[in-house]
Amino acid sequence: MPKSKGKKRADNESGLAASKQEATSSAEAAPITAEGEMPQKKFYRSRAHCNPLSFNEAFDYPTRPDLFDWTEEHYPEHPSLAQDNKEMSGVNAQSAAIRPDVLDVGCGFGGLTMALSPALPNNTILGLEIRAKVTEYVRLRIVAHRKENPGQYQNCSVMRTNAMKYLPNFFPKASLEKLFFCFPDPHFKRKNHPRRIVSERLLSEYAFLLKPEVGRLYCITDVKDLHDWHVEKCDAHPLFERLTEEEMEADPCVTLMKTETEEGKKVKREGRFGHDMYYQVYKRVDETKGGSGSTSATNFFCEGEFGVEVQ
Repeated sequence: MPKSKGKKRADNESGLAASKQEATSSAEAAPITAEGEMPQKKFYRSRAHCNPLSFNEAFDYPTRPDLFDWTEEHYPEHPSLAQDNKEMSGVNAQSAAIRPDVLDVGCGFGGLTMALSPALPNNTILGLEIRAKVTEYVRLRIVAHRKENPGQYQNCSVMRTNAMKYLPNFFPKASLEKLFFCFPDPHFKRKNHPRRIVSERLLSEYAFLLKPEVGRLYCITDVKDLHDWHVEKCDAHPLFERLTEEEMEADPCVTLMKTETEEGKKVKREGRFGHDMYYQVYKRVDETKGGSGSTSATNFFCEGEFGVEVQ
């Protein structure tokens, strides 16, 4: 009789444990934030930065830009979409024309991405982020704003990708108008400088993607050494020309990248490296028009030209 009671007690305990485990697993499977509700940032915290050169997770990307339909997941109700679109080779003609032309690279929790949407109603904004949890937070934030404000925020979205590797797979030549690099990882150690988002190689890629004369490249940081690096690399590149203080002051996007990014607010609030923000904006020059930004066989190796220093 005691053995029977012991066996029954063990069965009950195992049953309770199984029920508890099932409840726990179902709770884990449930999403933290329901679709359409505003997410809470505390549930989506992640490491501030990661190494993009050794990030081995697989990312989906098209073999060429024209194979990607941006309206399917990112801009289903884009303002440019018309009701009576005609079909073009099996792909909606209007959908094929919709493509992001403003990129917020390393968008973080999406402060600037969201602010650019009403500020640039005729543009299509895309935030790029490599961290999965942070990307999901921004996605839910955009969905919640679309629900609360019908007809608004339909021209902005977010995508998880590695911007140091896959930009040419998504965007064709001369298709972008603005590129934002707001408070990127400084990568202080010299051996980690190749991980910086602004470099000689990547600047040539950005120049390929930006529209000549129209394209703008924005850099802002609270680290003076990193700002000096940005200025040095961009000044030396033949396809970028620095804007004047007056031109930057007239650009409303400069104010937004100082006031709307989470890092910008943190600098004003805490000031880990001081309360100063260092920024510069560059114009993508048209190499076909000549001038100071044009490269030729006669001036390519001249001292003082395109970063060539006097030894």
